[in-house]
Amino acid sequence: MTTAELKARTKEFALRVIRLVDALPNTVKGRAIANQIMRSATSIAANYRAACRARSRAEFIAKIWVVEEEADETAFWLELIIDSNIRGETQIEPLLKEASELVAIMTASRKSAIGNRKSAIR
Repeated sequence: MTTAELKARTKEFALRVIRLVDALPNTVKGRAIANQIMRSATSIAANYRAACRARSRAEFIAKIWVVEEEADETAFWLELIIDSNIRGETQIEPLLKEASELVAIMTASRKSAIGNRKSAIR
């Protein structure tokens, strides 16, 4: 997957979560989760773009780690939506799958960058 494709994918994921947030109930728990997931899901796309503009491998690793953490946090909020019965599993499952895939992609990217850094030192 190219950088441009991953930028588009993270942005589309953020947009999908924004649409989900609009559908969450206007209750205390709905608003609390909406605020948290909105922040973490949009942060994935924003921080991935920042990682792509990193000035060094170390900066890239630090920024991609943030993306990985935000994707994992978003997965947590999606699981909480399912577990608290705010929305049905069938509606949330595709988003949860995408969040998990983004975590895996960012983890692999971070590990690859760390490995490349170590091999460059030798």
